Amino acid sequence: MPESSRVHQLSESNGTLYLDLMKKCLLASIYDENAWYVLGSRKWTTRFGKRSMTNAAFLKKSLESFASRLAWTKGLLIVRPGHHDARQANSGALLSHTMIGLANLNNIQACVEEVIRTGVEGDLMEAGVWRGGATIFMRAVLKAHGVTDRTVWVVDSFEGLPALTAETTAYKDDCSIDVATLNGGGPMRLGLAVSLERVKENFAKFDLLDDQVRFLKGWFRNTLHTAPIKSLSILRLDADAYQSTMDVLNALYSKVSVGGYVIVDDYNSWPHCKQAVDDFRKANGVQEAIIKIDEYAVFWKVSGA
Repeated sequence: MPESSRVHQLSESNGTLYLDLMKKCLLASIYDENAWYVLGSRKWTTRFGKRSMTNAAFLKKSLESFASRLAWTKGLLIVRPGHHDARQANSGALLSHTMIGLANLNNIQACVEEVIRTGVEGDLMEAGVWRGGATIFMRAVLKAHGVTDRTVWVVDSFEGLPALTAETTAYKDDCSIDVATLNGGGPMRLGLAVSLERVKENFAKFDLLDDQVRFLKGWFRNTLHTAPIKSLSILRLDADAYQSTMDVLNALYSKVSVGGYVIVDDYNSWPHCKQAVDDFRKANGVQEAIIKIDEYAVFWKVSGA
C-alpha cells in the first residue's frame, strides 16, 4: 500500500475516534456509573443514628433524588445510566454540554459530512444553543475533516427565552410559557439562560474556540435579518416558541443552499414549534419530506423545488 494511502486511512480512523469521543464528552455518557463515583469519591460519611453511609452510594442516591425532583417542563434532566441513545447523558444536564442526545449528534455529523462531501455552499448555524454542545460538535466535525473555509454560527440571546406577549407573538400559546422557570432552572441553575461567556468557555475546553466560530447575541427578531451571513449549508433550530422559531425561518430559510439541511429540535416536543414550522412550510410552499431523527427532532434536505 502506498504511504499516502496509509496516512489517509490513519487520518480518517483518527477523525472517527475523535468525533465519537467528542459525542461521549458532550453528552457526559463517557462517565457512565463513574460519574457518581467521581462526585462521591472524597472520604465523606453521613450519619443516620447509629448507621453511616459512605460517599459514593449516599451522594449518588441524594443527587439522583434531588435532581429528579427538579426536572422541569420538558423533562430533560435525568436519564438512567446506560441509556446513551436518549436525548440526555446518563448523568443528566448536571454534567452534559447538550440536551439533544446521541441520535441528534449523529444526525449533525451525517448532515455536515454530506454537505462537505457534495460541496454544498454555506456556513453552519444553530439558533438556540443552551451550553453550546451542538455547535461545539459542528466545529469538531469541520476540524476532523480539515475544513477551514466554513464558519459555525452560535446564535442565542444567551438570556434564555423571551417573555412573549400577545403584542409580540402571532401565536397566543406563546404567552403561557413559564419563561422564568425555564430560564432560571431552579436552585441548581439548569435552566435555558446560559451566558455567552460560559458558552465560549465550553468551546475553549475542547480547544475549538477559534476564528471559525462566530457568536451572535440577542433576540432573533433583532439580530438575524441583518446578520452578515451569505449562505448556510446547515440550519439547526432549537427555538422552542412559535414566534422565535418563525423569526429564524423568516430570516434565514432563504439562505439555506440547495442540498443543505434544516434541522428542527423541538418539532415533536413543543406544539408551538411544530405549528410555526408547519405554518412556514405551508406559506412558502416547502414540500420536502420531514424526516424523523428521534422522538422529538426532525430534519429535511432543501431541494430548491
